[in-house]
Amino acid sequence: VSVATGRFAAPDGTTFQRDVVHHPGAVGVVPLTDDGDVVLVRQYRAVLDTWLLEIPAGLRDVDGVSTEQTAARELGEEVGLRADTYALLCRFHNSPGCTDEEVVVYLATGLEVTASDAQGVEEEHLDVIRLPLADALAQVHEGAITDAKTVIGLLLAAAR
Repeated sequence: VSVATGRFAAPDGTTFQRDVVHHPGAVGVVPLTDDGDVVLVRQYRAVLDTWLLEIPAGLRDVDGVSTEQTAARELGEEVGLRADTYALLCRFHNSPGCTDEEVVVYLATGLEVTASDAQGVEEEHLDVIRLPLADALAQVHEGAITDAKTVIGLLLAAAR
């Protein structure tokens, strides 16, 4: 991740300056069990100084690794699951006015428990939460789940 100041031209030719956060992107994955539960993580987010309920996710920080492979890696690291199928739910830009970050979200089905492969300090401080998709959606509508990739992923998974 880096921050740079750039000069840009609007469609009418007017030029302006912006600070841009260059970001490698991220992947999120909605793990959906055969009986309709989702597997989420509750983790501390230092920037917000609070705990958030989120889908498993991670940075696209390894060259030559596809977004689907990154989703599989994060599913294993964060919640100790492997999936038979990854279906692309969406690609979106969090805040295109200041960053080039793209987030890719998958739906993971055909889940199988594996050994967790937690490798970082963030993975050491998270709780795995399994709950019915309907309950997770209720938390979205109540404003209890606020993480963008999680809100988007859960709503799109429910629409399938």
